[in-house]
Amino acid sequence: MLKLTDENILRALQQVKDPDLHRDIVTLGFIKNLKIDGMNIRFDLQLTTPACPVRDRFISECEQAIRSTIEGVGKIDITMTSSVASNTHAQKQDLLPGVKNTIAVASGKGGVGKSTVAVNLAVSLAMDGAKVGLLDADVYGPSAPLMFGLREKPKVLNNRLHPLEKYGVKVMSIGFLVNPMEAVIWRGPMASGAVKQFMSDVEWGDLDYLVFDLPPGTGDIQLTLVQTIPLTGAVIVTTPQDVALADAKKGLVMFNKVNVPVLGIVENMSYFICSHCGHQENIFDNGGGKRTAEELNVPFLGEIPIDTRVRVGGDTGDPIVHADPDSSQAKIIRDIARQLAAQISIQYLGTPAVPKVEILLSNKD
Repeated sequence: MLKLTDENILRALQQVKDPDLHRDIVTLGFIKNLKIDGMNIRFDLQLTTPACPVRDRFISECEQAIRSTIEGVGKIDITMTSSVASNTHAQKQDLLPGVKNTIAVASGKGGVGKSTVAVNLAVSLAMDGAKVGLLDADVYGPSAPLMFGLREKPKVLNNRLHPLEKYGVKVMSIGFLVNPMEAVIWRGPMASGAVKQFMSDVEWGDLDYLVFDLPPGTGDIQLTLVQTIPLTGAVIVTTPQDVALADAKKGLVMFNKVNVPVLGIVENMSYFICSHCGHQENIFDNGGGKRTAEELNVPFLGEIPIDTRVRVGGDTGDPIVHADPDSSQAKIIRDIARQLAAQISIQYLGTPAVPKVEILLSNKD
């Protein structure tokens, strides 16, 4: 057993590995403000996202590593903090200076529940403590006003639109600015121009994640987005049947061609479980999203079952992750959001080429 010193504590904590980044938490620079008070230890564990899927596991593994290595340790006080890594590309900084990461949620075809997934992912990230915005880029079929239950118009201050906010998510949509009973009949350049304005003329403030709910397909708006700002990555939403998977593959190919990393595939409407007998029915087949992810060598983030409560949450403006957070469906979606956050961290810290981060030890007083 080792004596209680700063160096030995760090040596013990090197046993704790991040399962996604495949390196120890000391090398990654996660340990901050280490203090020793008698035989008690206190430090901050700074993760790459507040939506870390293994944060509770880190705490138990840190305590076990210290107690099994160092003699006579008293109380161990670990404070969980986070610092989300940022895409620092100059073009993104000019257009969205306070936004750390931009995530496109896309689908190859309509009707797969892309907007439902985008809204629930955004709310999930906010519930975990992240600063989140959602830009409804589906100009022809905006759904964010309904799904968030927002009916008022955004305010204009200093010639800039200020997004509405609900469930901890800042929201902007063309649906806030046009009569909901009127169709948006615009040519492609006009629709693309509106999306550009929602980036340049909206006061988004400081955000960890800005989620773009894209229209289905691979048209003008998608190309405008990827050409206007360097996206952190994209999420492809599909259903299990072959026709949806074929279109999802086309969307994935589009993002690859414009050098946008695909952070993962989400399979929506994966299966239905009867509330009376518990029988699982694969209405649209099952497992196609996972097979496609394996075939195309991209992460599979998870599968969401068909459930009436998911649909009701969208219709009533109260997403299921907020309305019924303890339901199995909400837990599935929140886990997918955490897996997404983990993939973003891997984008920045997942390669061994990242230089070792200096460990910051506070002065002992």
